Amino acid sequence: MLKARLSIGIVCPYGWDTPGGVQNHVRDLAEFLIGAGHRVSVLAPAIDESQLPPYVVNAGKPISIPYNGAVARVLFGPIAFARVRQWIQNGEFDVLHLHEPAIPSISLLACWAAEGPMVGTFHAAAKHQKVIYAIGPILEPAIEKLSARIAVSEAARLTLTNHLETDAVVIPNGIYAKRYANGVQRDKWSGNTIGFIGRFEEPRKGLQVLLDALPIVARFAPDVKVFVAGPGDPREIAKSIDPELRHRFEFLGKITEEEKADFMSSLAIYVAPNTGGESFGIILAEALAGGACVVASDIPAFDSLLGGGEFGALFTSEDSMDLAKTIIDLLRDEPKRKELARKGKNHAQKFDWDVVAEEIFSIYEMAMVGGEKITLASDSRSWNRFLSRDGR
Repeated sequence: MLKARLSIGIVCPYGWDTPGGVQNHVRDLAEFLIGAGHRVSVLAPAIDESQLPPYVVNAGKPISIPYNGAVARVLFGPIAFARVRQWIQNGEFDVLHLHEPAIPSISLLACWAAEGPMVGTFHAAAKHQKVIYAIGPILEPAIEKLSARIAVSEAARLTLTNHLETDAVVIPNGIYAKRYANGVQRDKWSGNTIGFIGRFEEPRKGLQVLLDALPIVARFAPDVKVFVAGPGDPREIAKSIDPELRHRFEFLGKITEEEKADFMSSLAIYVAPNTGGESFGIILAEALAGGACVVASDIPAFDSLLGGGEFGALFTSEDSMDLAKTIIDLLRDEPKRKELARKGKNHAQKFDWDVVAEEIFSIYEMAMVGGEKITLASDSRSWNRFLSRDGR
């Protein structure tokens, strides 16, 4: 990235020490930009400040709220507002990059508190949220201040246009595709194997759909085995597995990035049975980059990422019978499975950070036309003023 060196402030709305796609995106983008010679400061809520990388500033301890079918750990309120203002004042930033500024979070606070070149990235793909109606009078004037808007997928863009009647350029989430391209095939994960990675205790991640499909798959592939990786307590999930099939399941817990690359390279099929609430699907892009044959539910974000089935197989969301049929078809047809994996691996290169960061950086440059720098907004001193109905 041979361009002018910038001072970039990035705001992550969700708790840094909680696994999540937005946090991973912010981390990877920040580290890529730092590696390219830019000065980057990330503001994020965090519980354990001692575990933060040097480029992350702790905005305070997050609280948990229900959001988009999951639990979001965010920070909002007058104390957070004061910390956001202090970070902006000390930062001397050329541009601010605010992630998910349309929810009550420090990203929204930063949007209100600052003036100058600001870019917003919208990740959520969801139905109307009650919170949007509750804070609409605050939200809309703040969102209008953004110099440019990014959506991570067409599904996220449509959510933005439907909720706030504004538009955005689509730039996908980034992955380090090369990290996954060199995975080593491990015997323990090879054969007629199916993989799943995610917070399996969250119903919207769809593990139950895969569990319900397994009895059918096992009749046609008696040696099939399922590996489940990710955070969570498997004991409750294990109770819902047919006792005769429990020996076919193995819960791996959290795995490292190196292990993930090997995992994707070894599996016969990677399954993403998510039931909704996904705006992109970073794990799908990583699976493709690792050479896995991907099977995913046909929710809009996954359908778009997989090119309508060109780069991975799709099944009807929440339909375990259709999932079983799709898995059996691919397990029986090795040439088809390998060809789908080959196409997917090539497709994944478009999500590599070398490509995605350049696209984001071009948005920064567009936002900075005019030469302004980030300053505190003159009307952002008062929390009560922030809460005023007309936003002025």
